Amino acid sequence: MDVPGLFSDLFYDYTLRTIALGSAILGIVSGALGSYAVLRKQSLLGDAMSHAALPGIALAFLLTGSKMPLVLIVGAALAGWIATLFIMSIVNTTRVKYDTALGMVLSVFFGLGLVLLTVIQKRPDATQAGLDKFLFGQAAALLERDVVTMGMLGASVILITVLFWKEFKLLSFDPDFASTLGFPVRLLDVLLTTLIVIAIVLGLQTVGVVLMSAMIVAPAASARQWTDRLGLMIILSAFFGSLAGISGALLSASVPRLPTGPTIVVSVSVIVVVSMLFAPRRGILWSWWRERRQRGRLRLEGILEDLYSLALDHEDPEHAHSLSVLKLMSAGKGGVEKSLEILGDRGLVRAVGPGEWALTKAGIEAAERTISERSGKSDER
Repeated sequence: MDVPGLFSDLFYDYTLRTIALGSAILGIVSGALGSYAVLRKQSLLGDAMSHAALPGIALAFLLTGSKMPLVLIVGAALAGWIATLFIMSIVNTTRVKYDTALGMVLSVFFGLGLVLLTVIQKRPDATQAGLDKFLFGQAAALLERDVVTMGMLGASVILITVLFWKEFKLLSFDPDFASTLGFPVRLLDVLLTTLIVIAIVLGLQTVGVVLMSAMIVAPAASARQWTDRLGLMIILSAFFGSLAGISGALLSASVPRLPTGPTIVVSVSVIVVVSMLFAPRRGILWSWWRERRQRGRLRLEGILEDLYSLALDHEDPEHAHSLSVLKLMSAGKGGVEKSLEILGDRGLVRAVGPGEWALTKAGIEAAERTISERSGKSDER
């Protein structure tokens, strides 16, 4: 793989530059809007909306006979928006839960879309060719005017998100409190969902209805691993989305016949895995390392306390005690010799003779401090 040449093509090759730019715009918009969907526990919303767009694409073709991307995307947006209203109506007027309503709308709309595609395929005056790219995406078909349209729509969506920053923040974390403050929660809900529908429609031509949900959920899920702040999460999510879009375009360009849409999704999946493993505080490896340190600290404190409790039975607090007694007091825990060596390196204990250990003055102070802190925490409870 010619990496320098590939990066050179990113700036000077028209096709690669167009695909990468369009994918980056898609990643930024879907990443930013996806943060709200993830925080509101509506991760399946992107999946439902993207699948619900399929009958809109098919109906737009049946009604107009046109395969122009703009016509088909308008149909997709209308279908996605109608599906959103259906979901809200079901949730607000019945006892059906949100995830159930999402699943129902997703399956019904996607099934209807497949039926309409079959009807289109059997028509003598039309073919299905041209509509397939909306199923799995065809980023290679992106033109400069498509990228301009995506940029304008994406900028509008981001601008509206900034203007309604406070309202969307309240809606995401405490809609009941927002309602008591007089905010029109229902209208804000419709507005935010409509923006997510627009973000999904932007990506239909690039990654398709089947994979678009990943672009809504994955960047936001990755960003959530790194921060608890909404503003930073949205910025990180947009960055991860654009990074996946550009890296997916580069990877697709480097391997013949490798489709761009699935490659973008694979790229964003790698970002999710890396975030889940290495992100501070929430990362799996970080948590494992933190718990390991915590267990080690507790083991050392336990040995200090054991030596201190034994020393209380003697006039000399630095009286030596045998290793076998310490092992007996730490039965089932193990690692007594190793812990004593670590404490010895820190100057808290000293070896008096073969298999005999005693506290130093610093060790006595450390043990008293540990017991005092533990007693203080117990009193607070």
